Amino acid sequence: MLDIFFTYGIITNVKFIDSLGTYPSEDAMYNINDIVVYGTEGICKITGITEMKFGGERSEYYILAPIDKSENTVYVPKNNEKVLKRMRRILSKSDAQDLIDSLPLTPMAWIPNDRERQSAYKNIMLCGDPKEVFSMVSSLYTKQLEQLSIGKKLHASDERFLRDAERMMLNELSYAMEMDSRDLLRIIVSKHRQ
Repeated sequence: MLDIFFTYGIITNVKFIDSLGTYPSEDAMYNINDIVVYGTEGICKITGITEMKFGGERSEYYILAPIDKSENTVYVPKNNEKVLKRMRRILSKSDAQDLIDSLPLTPMAWIPNDRERQSAYKNIMLCGDPKEVFSMVSSLYTKQLEQLSIGKKLHASDERFLRDAERMMLNELSYAMEMDSRDLLRIIVSKHRQ
């Protein structure tokens, strides 16, 4: 039997996202077999569209299959603009190359307050805008080097955000560029050091 835990509108293994909201604009509509990036789930394939009753309301849902988490299925309501903002088409190969060519990006300003920084990073990860994720990684990488130079480490939550953002960024770029992530990482690191 499947264990179900409901947290922030998400059920693990089968994930339902809260269905309150308004219809997205037509350009935000997706089709079966589209490859998208969905928040922290990462790269997903839209495997279907279904109608379900959840929370007392009948709605249509996109069925997403995360590429690197084959045991998970994510259901995203088509009528929730707030949740759909977390979903976007994967970068094209040329957009991915443009992003890599624009490196190094200017790091975002360091937020000294831990809670405010964690909140800002969480929002960046959920929305998944590639330039913001790169800028966040650059900021964390710069802070990590500063900390190492004085014999310290990053705060544990900052290390986790850095690791998750690097994984998210590398997965999307390597998928879009059709490259092994290790080769891509070497390119990115060399660009960051320039």
